[in-house]
Amino acid sequence: MIGLILANNLVLVSLFIHSLMSNVQPQKRQSLRKLLSLCLGLTSLGVANTSSAEDKKLLIGYWPIAAGLPFFSAIEKGFFKDAGVTVEAVKFASPSQVVEAMIAGRIDGCANGVAITALALADAQSPGTIKFTCVNFANEKFVLDEIIVPIGSSVKDLAELSGKKVACGPGINNVTLAKAILQSAGAKDAKVIELPIAQILPALSAGQVDAAYILEPTGVIGTQQKISRVLAAGVVSKYVIGDYLPWIGGAAALSATCLKEKAALIPKYLSAYSQGVSFVRKEGLNANQYLAGYTAIEGELAKSVPISGYIDHSEVKPNDIRALQKLFDVFAEKKVFENQILALPLFYKKT
Repeated sequence: MIGLILANNLVLVSLFIHSLMSNVQPQKRQSLRKLLSLCLGLTSLGVANTSSAEDKKLLIGYWPIAAGLPFFSAIEKGFFKDAGVTVEAVKFASPSQVVEAMIAGRIDGCANGVAITALALADAQSPGTIKFTCVNFANEKFVLDEIIVPIGSSVKDLAELSGKKVACGPGINNVTLAKAILQSAGAKDAKVIELPIAQILPALSAGQVDAAYILEPTGVIGTQQKISRVLAAGVVSKYVIGDYLPWIGGAAALSATCLKEKAALIPKYLSAYSQGVSFVRKEGLNANQYLAGYTAIEGELAKSVPISGYIDHSEVKPNDIRALQKLFDVFAEKKVFENQILALPLFYKKT
């Protein structure tokens, strides 16, 4: 955009100089011609430099949650800079906004934490437009998802939530998973109620709901404030996916347009992102210091927020594909996906 403005302004100046030539003495025309040549040269230089800068930059969208930690760490530790690629982090208020920006071409990709079902749905509209480069998962070891109840609740088992009011965060993804968990756990006729995330703990405290399906750090906050306790953890993996497979709930991804038009940057970017994943695995909770500035998680809270599990594009195994396919099949069965979506083609493969 800057290059275009520069070019337009210099072209206008050039046209003005050209118009003057017919009104000046012959001996002055040579000086005007030199000035005209200089303007045209600056136009070319400005456009070329701007184009070069844009070609060397990747715009990566992120949702401000803990699962984006490898991306945040890679920026703050200088991994992208050391790899020779400029990365600009672009914050969005929701996963759907990130996905919409990718499809519209306003950003080149996204960091971990963006709902993988939203990415899959977007790709289904135009197959081949999105490729997963790293996925984040949860299970009983890497805890992200939980069912919590008021701290004084007598409920000891998920099946006891039959006929009860169970809150969840907003959106079809949360509602679908909450209903699937409760149904599988034997909680018959439980009523799932969508609430803004910030209202879930107050609703539990006020007795407006009997339980809630939540994602961290809501569980940690509830425990610290003595509002709630964890009834069950790793619930999507256990009750929805099954077979001891992980719940692959989010992904980092790149658009097909970016992979084609900025191909020279991709190996550098992916290598630096992989360094971010390795750093988080090695440092564990110490890496949470880099959540500050990107999320609302900082200070004492950051010391307790669980770390997600991550599978980089070069680490994907058949069981990982099977786990994601089971999730997609559940969403197809629940009519969230209009048609079946295959997991395997969505993963990035080096060509």
